[in-house]
Amino acid sequence: MSLQFVSFVIFANAMIENYTGENRLPGRIEVVCGSMFSGKTEELIRRMKRAMFAKQKVEIFKPAMDTRYSDVNVVSHDRNIIRSTPVQNAAAILEHCAGHDVVGIDEAQFFGADLVGVCNTLANGGVRVIVAGLDMDFRGEPFGPIPLLCAVADDVTKVHAICVKCGSMAYGSHRLVDVTSQVMLGEKSEYEPLCRSCFQKAVEADRLNALSGNLFDSVEQ
Repeated sequence: MSLQFVSFVIFANAMIENYTGENRLPGRIEVVCGSMFSGKTEELIRRMKRAMFAKQKVEIFKPAMDTRYSDVNVVSHDRNIIRSTPVQNAAAILEHCAGHDVVGIDEAQFFGADLVGVCNTLANGGVRVIVAGLDMDFRGEPFGPIPLLCAVADDVTKVHAICVKCGSMAYGSHRLVDVTSQVMLGEKSEYEPLCRSCFQKAVEADRLNALSGNLFDSVEQ
């Protein structure tokens, strides 16, 4: 038996395992979380396309409010695209996924806490649920239902961007514009990924700038 033939058999078996492996993951919740520009949506699309390749019935959802790249598609920062169903709230997801094997949910931080119950209902019914979202907001605080989903998930993958200041592994998403509301859609002109040290320095600088602005306004009055 030649070495080439043995290598081919090993490769073929690996491909079969890769293919059938998608059919061995029913009834579970997988969370992909991290900062802005860390590849969360990219990973979600990759897993969904693998499930599609395995001939599974899939559906992906996103918040209707997220129209940055497309009204109906989920689009990564690298412009990878997959068709999705925009929904106004988490409860609407259950109305659209009857008979599906795999359900994906992008930008999950923008859904309410009831998303946890929706995901558990699907997983308990035998559906593989893949959720992608920010785990922290621009203040470094837990964001939406993502921390709760991490607690009940079967698998959690934390992905990381690169800090734009020092090149270390990014920790959080620093907001570059003066908007204080927790929810604000944005891109590289509104957010930057920073490591823990650079993030702390940036947040403190923002605090001091805001304080200086308030003091200046008081003096003018």
